[in-house]
Amino acid sequence: MAQDLFDYGRMVETALRGVVREALVRAARDGLPGSHHFYVSFRTDAPGVAVPEYLAKEYAGEMTIVLQHQFWDLEVEEQHFSVLLSFHNKPERLTIPFAAITAFADPSVKFGLQFQTPEAAAPAAAGLPVAVAAAGEPEPKLEKRPAAEIVTLDKFRKR
Repeated sequence: MAQDLFDYGRMVETALRGVVREALVRAARDGLPGSHHFYVSFRTDAPGVAVPEYLAKEYAGEMTIVLQHQFWDLEVEEQHFSVLLSFHNKPERLTIPFAAITAFADPSVKFGLQFQTPEAAAPAAAGLPVAVAAAGEPEPKLEKRPAAEIVTLDKFRKR
């Protein structure tokens, strides 16, 4: 079999991270229409991630945020995004490089993507704690993430 000198897997992953970026750009510009909301999982120890120290300790390795009702000042740049969320009734700005994202989902339309990161010891999977700041509840609470079917691109490749 010929060697993949183009690294198509990385090209596809970069393109799919562009989907995440575009969804966040639209949310920053227009808000979240209908019942759309985003779960974004990311490596807290990845280069460029900026979260308060107490959150990095509480969610060592990986953290999931939910952008739904209570988020502010969503700013999307070429390589990262920043958002203001409330934790323990205190506003905190998080900055997350797109390269640090391990999973992105919009459960309202059953859409999800999963990514590999160099530091990832295990993929984002069902059962991990999720930090959620829901409408009317400024304090985040831990929830179990619902199980989701993960489809890899290998399923569609010709052999």
